[in-house]
Amino acid sequence: MALIEPTILAADADRTARALGACVERFAIVVVEECDSTNSALRDFPPEDDGRTHVLVAHHQRAGRGRRGRTWQAWPGLSLTFSSLWRFAPSPTVPAGLSLVAGLAVACTLEKLGVEGVQLKWPNDVMVFGKKIAGILVELVPGRGRTPAAVIGIGVNLALPSGTHIPDQPGVTSLADEIATSKIEASTVLAGILISLDDRLERYTQGGFAALRDEWQQRNAFADLPVSVRDEQCETVGICAGVDEDGALLLDTDQGRTRIIAGDVSLRAAL
Repeated sequence: MALIEPTILAADADRTARALGACVERFAIVVVEECDSTNSALRDFPPEDDGRTHVLVAHHQRAGRGRRGRTWQAWPGLSLTFSSLWRFAPSPTVPAGLSLVAGLAVACTLEKLGVEGVQLKWPNDVMVFGKKIAGILVELVPGRGRTPAAVIGIGVNLALPSGTHIPDQPGVTSLADEIATSKIEASTVLAGILISLDDRLERYTQGGFAALRDEWQQRNAFADLPVSVRDEQCETVGICAGVDEDGALLLDTDQGRTRIIAGDVSLRAAL
């Protein structure tokens, strides 16, 4: 089990800046002891556009959120919780597959840190051998005459309190449980994710999700497995055929191939 340096979030944007190295000028990072939600803070009060990616990190979120209104479970000193503001060119369509791009950035960072068995669960979870280690929440910033933007919220389990159980999750894990290195600073994790996310958002800007689709498919946790997808109206059962070039989930059902777009859905392995 790795020892995670627990003081980084409250301690230092400076450590993260050093970990970012030559990439530091691309980011404006603010670290706070606590807030209601980093996503809400950036969404409701977006900073002025100065050409940098604005990042808000919180040691503790009083009202951290996951998808479908769920509470994001995090523990001060043991969780990395932050949001990044990404501005994109005006378009008649909303950027597709953005949560998948963010999940891919986290997955690739964990792999570079030595985590094995990293998987992606559509549309917004990062897993290790079937156990959740990170989650994504993407929200659009209201226009109000501004450049269109999205807030990308990311939560990573650095370590877990003893006996942790999260409802509706088949299992959870943490970086401390999965990494072979004896010690790692959370600033290293944060910097790695920011660099990976910046790189993939640049590729996304140039080629859409299609430019990243193959990378995501390689880590698809449910590739070729029977799954059920549930929303508020119905349940769809089929074989997971991956995602298309817009990031929509593809299921092979008795009625043929079905395309499911991001929304209030949940994905479970079918019995």
